[in-house]
Amino acid sequence: MWRLRRAAVACEVCQSLVKHSSGIKGSLPLQKLHLVSRSIYHSRHPTLKLQRPQLRTSFQQFSSLTNLPLRKPKLSPIKYGYQPRRNFWPARLAARLLKLRYLILGSAVGGGYTAKKTFDQWKDLIPDLSDYKWIVPDIVWEIDEYIDFEKIRKALPNSEDLAKLTPDFDKIVESISLLKDFFTTGHKLVSEVIGASDLLLLLGSPGETAFRATDHGSESDKHYKKVSDKEKIDQLQEELLHTQLKYQRILERLEKENKELRKLVLQKDDKGIHHRKLKKSLIDMYSEVLDVLSDYDASYNTQDHLPRVVVVGDQSAGKTSVLEMIAQARIFPRGSGEMMTRSPVKVTLSEGPHHVALFKDSSREFDLTKEEDLAALRHEIELRMRKNVKEGCTVSPETISLNVKGPGLQRMVLVDLPGVINTVTSGMAPDTKETIFSISKAYMQNPNAIILCIQDGSVDAERSIVTDLVSQMDPHGRRTIFVLTKVDLAEKNVASPSRIQQIIEGKLFPMKALGYFAVVTGKGNSSESIEAIKEYEEEFFQNSKLLKTSMLKAHQVTTRNLSLAVSDCFWKMVRESVEQQADSFKATRFNLETEWKNNYPRLRELDRNELFEKAKNEILDEVISLSQVTPKHWEEILQQSLWERVSTHVIENIYLPAAQTMNSGTFNTTVDIKLKQWTDKQLPNKAVEVAWETLQEEFSRFMTEPKGKEHDDIFDKLKEAVKEESIKRHKWNDFAEDSLRVIQHNALEDRSISDKQQWDAAIYFMEEALQARLQDTENAIENMIGPDWKKRWLYWQNRSQEQCVHNETKNELEKMLKCNEEHPAYLASDEITTVRKNLESRGVEVDPSLIKDTWHQVYRRHFLKTALNHCNLCRRGFYYYQRHFVDSELECNDVVLFWRIQRMLAITANTLRQQLTNTEVRRLEKNVKEVLEDFAEDGEKKVKLLTGKRVQLAEDLKKVREIQEKLDAFIEALHQEK
Repeated sequence: MWRLRRAAVACEVCQSLVKHSSGIKGSLPLQKLHLVSRSIYHSRHPTLKLQRPQLRTSFQQFSSLTNLPLRKPKLSPIKYGYQPRRNFWPARLAARLLKLRYLILGSAVGGGYTAKKTFDQWKDLIPDLSDYKWIVPDIVWEIDEYIDFEKIRKALPNSEDLAKLTPDFDKIVESISLLKDFFTTGHKLVSEVIGASDLLLLLGSPGETAFRATDHGSESDKHYKKVSDKEKIDQLQEELLHTQLKYQRILERLEKENKELRKLVLQKDDKGIHHRKLKKSLIDMYSEVLDVLSDYDASYNTQDHLPRVVVVGDQSAGKTSVLEMIAQARIFPRGSGEMMTRSPVKVTLSEGPHHVALFKDSSREFDLTKEEDLAALRHEIELRMRKNVKEGCTVSPETISLNVKGPGLQRMVLVDLPGVINTVTSGMAPDTKETIFSISKAYMQNPNAIILCIQDGSVDAERSIVTDLVSQMDPHGRRTIFVLTKVDLAEKNVASPSRIQQIIEGKLFPMKALGYFAVVTGKGNSSESIEAIKEYEEEFFQNSKLLKTSMLKAHQVTTRNLSLAVSDCFWKMVRESVEQQADSFKATRFNLETEWKNNYPRLRELDRNELFEKAKNEILDEVISLSQVTPKHWEEILQQSLWERVSTHVIENIYLPAAQTMNSGTFNTTVDIKLKQWTDKQLPNKAVEVAWETLQEEFSRFMTEPKGKEHDDIFDKLKEAVKEESIKRHKWNDFAEDSLRVIQHNALEDRSISDKQQWDAAIYFMEEALQARLQDTENAIENMIGPDWKKRWLYWQNRSQEQCVHNETKNELEKMLKCNEEHPAYLASDEITTVRKNLESRGVEVDPSLIKDTWHQVYRRHFLKTALNHCNLCRRGFYYYQRHFVDSELECNDVVLFWRIQRMLAITANTLRQQLTNTEVRRLEKNVKEVLEDFAEDGEKKVKLLTGKRVQLAEDLKKVREIQEKLDAFIEALHQEK
C-alpha cells in the first residue's frame, strides 16, 4: 500500500514539472530519480538549474517579432521533499473512466453480434431466386458493354439548342385554353407537341355527349321530354360534327403557325446561322436511287422493287388534281376532256424553306408561289411530254422527274401515269389503249409499289376500268389505297347516299384496299387556287350528309388526311423492303464482276462514256496525223488522182479531135480553144473535187487502218460515223476555184520547154497515156469479137453469133485501113455500103450501126498505134523544137500538148496541197471536234455506235455499283433518322 502512495506522489511531482518547465531543456541522471520513476526518462527535474536560453542573432535579424517585448514566464513555486498529506481523487476518477470505456466497447461488440445474428435469420427466411434468373435476359446484365451511355449523353443536344427548336409554347397554351372552353363533361382533349410539328386531338367515344346541356328549370325539361329520341340523336350528331369541325379549324390554324415556324427554322439553317453542314434530305436520296434505277432498268425488270406511290385512274378522273392537292400547287397542264398526261411524271415531295420545283436535269427553280412561274412550269412539262412521245405514238413510257419542295409537304415519291381509256378516239395511235395498260401494269407489278387508285365519284361505278386493272395487280388489296374524287358532284347526282358509302367501303367493286378516302378537288374551274379548293372542301364536308349520317368517318375525308395516310404507308413500305433490295443488288454486282473477270481478265472496266472519251482521243490523234503527211506525198497523190479524173477528157475531147487536122497550125489552134473552154468551165471544179476526195481518202485511211495489237474493233462503228458526218459537214473554200482557175489558165498557156529532161518527161507521160488508152481499146475489141484462136483452143471458149459478126466486120474494116493508112476518123456512106455488101456476099448480115461501132474501135486502135510510133520518133526532136521545126518534116506538137497538160497537173497539185495543209486539214479537224461534241451529248447515238457484250457488261456494272452505293447511303441515313 505504501508503494502505491509513493508512486502517486512521484507522478504528481512529474506532472507539476511538465506544467511549469516548458521551453527549458536539460538532462537528469536516472539514478537521481525516484525508484518508481526510473522506468521513464524525465528530461525535467526540480533540482535542475533553470537557465534562460540565449536568443539567436538570426532570429533577431529576420523575425518580425523582434521589436516586441519578451515576456518572462512565471514559474509556480515548487515544494521539494516528501509531503505527508496527499490527494488521490484524480486517480480514482481516471480509473472509473477507464471502466466506462470498456463497458461501452463491450456493449458495441455485443450489439453488433446480435444484429448480425438477426440479419442471418431474416436472410434464411427469404426464398432462393437464383432458379428464376433465366427470366431476365443476359443482355440486361451486360447492357453497359453494348451501349456507351457516356457517348450518348455527350451526343444529346444541350438545353440551349433545344430551346432554339421548340415552338412558342405560350401561343400553344393560349390555343389549348381556347379549346378547353369547348369541352363538355363527356369529351376530353389530349394535346401533344411532337418536335413542333403536329398537334393531335383525340376525341372521346361517340356515345358520350358533345355539349353541356344547361338547366333552365322545369320548362326546358318538359320541352326535351316532348322531343323524340330520333331528333335528339340527330341534334347530338350535328353538334358533335360542328364541334369536330371547330376543332379541325383550330388544328389547321395551329398547323399553319407551326408551318411558319418550320419555315423560319429551315431558312435559318439554309443561311448557315447554326454553322452546320446540311445533309441531303432522306427523300432526295431515295429519289436519286429511283432515277438511277429508271435509267438502268428501262425495261421494268423485276430487279426494281423499290416502293413508290403509283397514281392510276381513268382519264379525267381527277388523278392530276389529287396530286396537285398533295403537292399544294397547280403544277400540271390541264385540258377539258383532252389527254394531258402523255408520259409518266415522277414527283418527289420533300420539305424545304421555299415552295419551289425543279427538274432532275435542270438547275432552274420554279417559284410555285408566283403564277408566271407556275405557267412556265406547266408549259415545260407539256413540252417534255411531247418531246418524249415518238412520231406515230400518243403516249410514251419515258419518265419525267420533278422535285417539289416546300414547308409542310409530306415526304414521298409519286408517279402520275396516263389515264386509262376505254376507246381510242380520232387523233390517237391505234395502240394507245394497249400502251397505257402496259405502262400501268409495268409500274403496278412492282410488289412494293403503293397503288393510289383514283375513281371519279360523279360517274357510274360500273363504267370504271381502272378498278378491274388494280384488282388484277393487287387482288388482296395489301398495297392499294382507294380515293373517290368529286364527292360533291356525286352527292348531288346520286339519289341514294348509301351508294357512295358502298363505293367507299369497296362493296361495289371486286377490288380490295388498305384504306378508302373521299376528297373534293375543286369546282371544276382550272383557275382555282389550292387554298380556295381547301376551303371549299372543308365547307362541303362540314355540311355533307355523309359525315352527318356517319357514312364516312372524319379521318376518311380531305386530301390532307389522304396525304398523311399515303406518306405513312410509303415510308412503312420503304423500311420493310429497302434492305432486301440492297442485298439483291449486292448479289447482282457480284455476278457481274465475276462474269467480267472470266471474260475480260486483262481489260479495264470502261463504261460507254469512258469508251467514248478513249475513242475521241484516238480520232483526234488520227486527224492530227494528217498534218504529218509530207508535201511530196500530197502532190503525188493529187497529181495522179487529177490525171485519172481528166485523162478521158484530154484524150477524147482535146487530143484526138486536134490530131485529125491536116497541119500543125490548125492543131495548135484547136488545142488552145479547147483548153481555154475546159479551164473556164470544168477544170477548177474537177481539181477541187479531186482534192476533197483525196483528203477524205487519207482521213479514212488513218481512221480505218489497224493499229496492231492496240487496235480495238469496238470503236470501228463510231469512227466510221464520225468520218461520214465530218465529211458531210466539211465544204471546200468557195474562193479556191477562182484562184485556181487563174493559175491553171497561165500554166496551160506556157509552151516553152526549157530542157531536154522536160522533153523526155513529156514523151514518157504521153506514151503512158496512149499506151493505157490502147490497152483499153484492145480489151474493148476483144470483148466485141470474142476469144481469139489461142484461147479457143487452150481454154475451150467459143464465140457467140454476134461476136462472129463483129469479127467478120472487123476483118473487113482492117483490110480497108491497110489500103489507106491515112484514112480519116469517119466512114463515108459509100464505104459503109461497100463493107455491108462485101459481108453479105460471104453470108453475113450486118447493120450499118454495127459497122460504125466496130469502125470506131478499129480506127482508134490504128490511130493510137500510129501516135505511139510518132512519139518514138519525137524522142530526138527536141533539137528541131528549139528551132521551131524549121527545115524539118518532123512535127511534135502533140508532145508539147502533153507537156502543157503535165505542167498544169503539177502546178495544180502544188496549189491544192498548200490549201490542204494550210486550211482544209484544220477545218476538217474542227468539224471532227464538233461532231464528237454532238455525239457526246447524244446518248442514243452513243448507245447505237458503241455496242457489244463488253460495253453492256461494263454499263451494267457501273449502274449496279452506283445503285448499291446510293442504297447503302440511304439505308444508313434511314437508320440514323430512326
